Amino acid sequence: MEKALYTLMTGANRSLQAQAVFANNLANINTVGFRADLIDATRIVDEPVTPGQKYTESDTARKSDFSVGQIEETGRVLDIAIATEGFFAVQAADGTEAYTRAGDLQIDSSGLLITGRGDFVLGDGGPISIPTAEKISIGADGTISVQELGQNVASVVEIDRIKLVKPEIAQLSKGADGLFRIAAGQKVEEDASVQIRSGFVERSNVNAVSMLTDIIASARQFEMQVKAMKTVEENSESSARIMQMS
Repeated sequence: MEKALYTLMTGANRSLQAQAVFANNLANINTVGFRADLIDATRIVDEPVTPGQKYTESDTARKSDFSVGQIEETGRVLDIAIATEGFFAVQAADGTEAYTRAGDLQIDSSGLLITGRGDFVLGDGGPISIPTAEKISIGADGTISVQELGQNVASVVEIDRIKLVKPEIAQLSKGADGLFRIAAGQKVEEDASVQIRSGFVERSNVNAVSMLTDIIASARQFEMQVKAMKTVEENSESSARIMQMS
C-alpha cells in the first residue's frame, strides 16, 4: 500500500508541476523571443531494499524548446530577429552575461541599448551606447551605424557591434529571468556565422492549442491520481478491519 500511495503521490505532484509550466508558457505566448519550457517525462524510482528505507527518485527535469518562433516584420529599425541559429548577448540584472533572442530593442534615457525587458545589449566593449542620431541602422552582422544629428549621409559611422553567439544548446540553461546562460557563468565567444535581420522580431514559439491541450490532460491526470489514492486508502482501511476481525 505504501508503495502504491507513494507512486500516486509522486505522479500527482508531477502533474501539478506540469500544469504550472504549461500555464507559464501560455502566459508568455505574446512575449518576444520566448522559449517554451518542457517537462522531461523520464523518472527514476528506486524501491526500498531494506526495511524502513525510503523511496528515492530523480528530480523533475525542466528543459527548453529551442524551435524557432514566427519571424514577424515590424519595419522598426531597432527590432532585430536572428535569421540563423544563435543568440545575442545581454547583461542581466544580476550583472552576468546572458543570451536571448528577444530582439525588441530600445534606447533608454541614458542612451544605452536595452531589450524590451530592460537588459543591456552587449557589444565589443560592454553595454552599447547610442549617441543622439539622425538615423540608426543595424547590419546583418550586428554592426550598428549612425548618422549623427546635423551630418550628411556620407558621415555615417560605425559605433559598435552587437555580440552574436552560437553556444551548444546542450550547454544552455534557462534562468528564472527567462535568459539563457552556460555553466559556471562562462562567456561564449562571438560567432561570425550568426546573422540578424533588422526590422523584424521573433515571436514566442509557444503553440496555444498544444498548451491548452496539455493543461487539460495534466489536470485530468491529476484528478485520476487523487481518486486512485483515495481508492488505495479505502482498500487499506478495509484490509485493516479484516485483520482486526480475524
